[in-house]
Amino acid sequence: MRILMVSMNSIHFVRWTQQLEKSGHDVFWFDILDGGKSKHLPWVKQITGWKQKYPNFKGRYFFKKRLPFLYKKLSFLFEYNTEKVFENVLLEVKPDVVHSFVLQISCLPILEIMKKHRGIKWIYSSWGSDLFNKKNKPNYKNDLKSVLSRIDYLFTDCRRDYNISVEYGFKGTFLGVFPGGGGFKYRELEVDYIKPLNGRKIILVKGYQGKLGRAIAILKALSLLTDQLSNINVVVFGADEEVRKYIKRNEIFSKLEIEVKPKKEFLPHEEILKLMGKSLIYVGNSVSDGMPNTLLEALVMGAFPIQSNPGGATEDFIESRKNGLLINDCDNHVHIAELIEGVLKNPELLESAFKINQYKIKPKLEYSYIQKQVLNAYDGIEI
Repeated sequence: MRILMVSMNSIHFVRWTQQLEKSGHDVFWFDILDGGKSKHLPWVKQITGWKQKYPNFKGRYFFKKRLPFLYKKLSFLFEYNTEKVFENVLLEVKPDVVHSFVLQISCLPILEIMKKHRGIKWIYSSWGSDLFNKKNKPNYKNDLKSVLSRIDYLFTDCRRDYNISVEYGFKGTFLGVFPGGGGFKYRELEVDYIKPLNGRKIILVKGYQGKLGRAIAILKALSLLTDQLSNINVVVFGADEEVRKYIKRNEIFSKLEIEVKPKKEFLPHEEILKLMGKSLIYVGNSVSDGMPNTLLEALVMGAFPIQSNPGGATEDFIESRKNGLLINDCDNHVHIAELIEGVLKNPELLESAFKINQYKIKPKLEYSYIQKQVLNAYDGIEI
C-alpha cells in the first residue's frame, strides 16, 4: 500500500512512522510545516523544502517574528500555497491512503483537496488535546464536523477522543487506541535504568505551565509538604519560564532539595527515561491533554503516577488507588498535596502499584506488541 503521511516533524510522528519500516508499505511524508528532513526516517520518501518561494531571502525570520500579522497577510508573496502544493504531491505520489496527524495542523489545511479526491482513503490520528481542547479555536465545532465527515479511518491515543469524534459526526472505521508514538522498547531499558523501589528518593514533576499545563499547582502542593520531604529530592523537568520564576521568587522552595531542568535546555528522551526509572513518584498535571506520553513512560519505568484526568482520558490506564492516582481538580493544590502525602505514607500502595504496572500494564505498552496491532490495522484498510 502507498501511504502518504501528512504531519509536522515531531518525535511522536517519527516514532509512529518507524513502526512501518520493513512492513512492505511504500511510505511518503509531506512535511506540512516544511520543517526539514528527519534523519531518523531515511527509508521514507520525504517531501520537504516546498514552502518558500525565495529560500535565501534574508530577514524573513525577523519579519515573521516582529510583524507576524503583516507577514501572514503578505505570505502569498513569500510562500507557495499549501493546498496547491499538496494536490500536486497527491497527483504525483498517487497514494492509496493519506494519513494526517493532528486535525488543526495536518487535516484542515488539506481538507478541500481531500474532499475533491474522495476516492483516496483518509486516516486521521488524534493526539493530546487535539479534539478535547476548545479554547482558541473559534470554529471548533464546524472544523471538527467538516473534517470528521470526510475521514474514513481513525486512530486515537485515548478512548475519550473516539467518543468525541462520534459526537461530531465520524462514521468511518475506528482503527483503535494506541500511544501516539507507538510502544516502548523497554527491554533495552530494564537492566540499567529501572531501579528498585527502596532506592528511589525522587518526586519527578513535569514543569509545564503555559496555556494548558498546571505545574504551579503541583509546586504549591509540594510547598505544603516540606516537613514530609526531608529525605526526598524534587526534580522539575521541562520547566518553562513561568515555572522557573515561580520557584525562584518563593523562598519556601529553599527548604526542599529541588533541581530544575529548564525546557530550553533540551533533555534527551533517554535522560527522561533514566529519571523516571529512579523516581519514586511522577506528577503530571494539565487542564487538557490526551494520553500523556510522560505518564506512559512513568508506568513503564516504575514511577508511581499521579496524573490529571481531563475528560477521563487518563483512566484508560490508571485505576485510582490501584496503580496510580488521578487528580480530579487540576487547580486545587490542596487536593494534590493530599494525594502526594497519602502515597508517601502508604508504602504498600507504592509496592502493589509497582507490581501492577510492571507485570500487567507494561506488557501492553511493549513496542512489538503495539507495532503488530498497528500494522494489522493498516492491513485492514480497504483500498
